[in-house]
Amino acid sequence: MQYELTEEQQLLRQLAKKVAQKEIAPGANARDERGEFPWGMVEVLRKHGFYSLSIPEQYGGSAGKALDLCLVLEEVAKVCNNCVASLTFSILGPYPILIGGSEEQKRKYLPAFATGEILGSYALSEPDSGSDAASLQTRAVREGNSYIINGSKWFISQFDASSICIMFARTNPEVKASRGISAFIVEKEPNKIPPWITQAEAMPKMGMRAMHTFQLSFENLRVPKENLIGEEGDGFSIAMKTLDRGRISVAAQAVGTAQGALDYATHYAINRKQFGVPIGTFQGLRFMLADMAIETEAARQLTYMAASHADRNGPNVTLYGAMAKCFASDVAMRVTTQAVQILGGYGYIRDFPLERLMRDAKALQIYEGTNEIQRVVISRSLLGKL
Repeated sequence: MQYELTEEQQLLRQLAKKVAQKEIAPGANARDERGEFPWGMVEVLRKHGFYSLSIPEQYGGSAGKALDLCLVLEEVAKVCNNCVASLTFSILGPYPILIGGSEEQKRKYLPAFATGEILGSYALSEPDSGSDAASLQTRAVREGNSYIINGSKWFISQFDASSICIMFARTNPEVKASRGISAFIVEKEPNKIPPWITQAEAMPKMGMRAMHTFQLSFENLRVPKENLIGEEGDGFSIAMKTLDRGRISVAAQAVGTAQGALDYATHYAINRKQFGVPIGTFQGLRFMLADMAIETEAARQLTYMAASHADRNGPNVTLYGAMAKCFASDVAMRVTTQAVQILGGYGYIRDFPLERLMRDAKALQIYEGTNEIQRVVISRSLLGKL
């Protein structure tokens, strides 16, 4: 369960930090205020090869290591969750293909994911099936050499910008709920509403407002049978294995969010004076910062350990991914809230980044499985089927 960053990983982290501070941080508040998809920042991520980090070398990626990706996600999340979310959500596109796809599918799609030429989205949640993903009702019916899909999906992030949407639908309603679900590769043009969409509405959100999240309804979506991932009935397993990896990435995003808030609050405590002295001299505030630093570092170590475990294909990826995501996102929420408190009134003002980081942190406790669901996963490992 031990890990040590290689020289290459240390250089990667330094590069990500430089890119985040110089190219991504400027304009982060403005991007969130405007609520426009950050295509300019996508170009920055493409230019530096960050989309390649989740793809193995044989498919045009750099290594496909979870720990490498975590290092980049952490640095970018310190300054802009709208941008880091593009990397996090894009992982949900190639991972199902990596996990369950055919060799032909991998060679067709993964190289374009690796360059960032295409972005991905992930259509699992529905109006009546969020945490209970196995109860989804979207239906896929085989018709000749195609599947016809009808249904609705909610909370589908980056759907507008994606070229590939991984769609989960029920192919066999007669078997146990989780065994009747299949996964499909749906191709679409970015920034265009496909003809099979009857409703596509961006959902107004508290945070990450430049990363659009959609509610969708669709009729007679025709998908060629070659775009079925794995076999019929494999979909739920593919979805859960994808989320196991995705949750580690969310944990890294949470660590970066917490560290960004801690860094800003520390700088403020050194430079802000009240009663003639820097506020960092007050013991109550010093202890707040100390606790924030302890929790952030603990979250970092748990996240890196989970990523290292995933890179070795360890047997407990589900457990450690759930632990890392749950703990790190709870830490991000606490640390950003405390950071706002340290700045007082300024922390509540949009001219400063902390209220944005705090709004973003809340989402991390919810998406890719609420933290209550993570605790269910963790407790099952302790208690079995009790």
